[in-house]
Amino acid sequence: MRNTVRKTAPPPSTAAPAASAHTLDRATFGRRLHAARKQLGWTLAELGERSGVSITTISRAERGQLALGYENFSALARALKMDMGAMFAEAGVTATPFAGPVLTRAGEGVVYRGLAFSYEFLGTASVGKQMHPVLGTVHARAVAGPEDYARHPGEEFVYVLSGSIDVHFDTGKVMRLARGDSLYFDSRIGHAYVSVSRHLAKVIGVITSESSFMKEARSRDTELPARAARKQR
Repeated sequence: MRNTVRKTAPPPSTAAPAASAHTLDRATFGRRLHAARKQLGWTLAELGERSGVSITTISRAERGQLALGYENFSALARALKMDMGAMFAEAGVTATPFAGPVLTRAGEGVVYRGLAFSYEFLGTASVGKQMHPVLGTVHARAVAGPEDYARHPGEEFVYVLSGSIDVHFDTGKVMRLARGDSLYFDSRIGHAYVSVSRHLAKVIGVITSESSFMKEARSRDTELPARAARKQR
């Protein structure tokens, strides 16, 4: 049982996020996902097996009926070998290989409304980047259950621009961040953001791909028990 004392959240804000001319709607995202799967000649079942995302979730996302959270769309991107820049490039714009400075003017990021977050992806004009910077509005007001926790390879950094958030970890730990506070953590640990201020909190986050050091440590962790088992034979 978790020993975290849950605080009563303030009433939700009624303010809607500002509309953006660069919003990537669910239907456009779904068509992009469907085209990437078909290009590889995979069935829904094959993509589900490779990504760990349920067939129902993939099917509904492809038909524009479901918004995905970061864990699911990053898992699908890895399985499809699809760069996040290409996945979230502005509709009608083809992302090009990262070869120099990538400028994103104020308000010109590509917005995608996920389950608990509105993501404004920055630098989507280039693919092959090691970091994925995002401006986010945290819509979640509570953690309903285990399904609310995101887990993905790599590391994550979050800095609070306005409002306050609680960052919940599936270990039971909860860390409160106010304006100007920041947090850096291993994003393989289950985590969820919740707005606890009157108005929805706004954050800037950076998600990295899994580093070579993390891959090496993970492979070493799996190799050691295997070697021990072979020695006992």
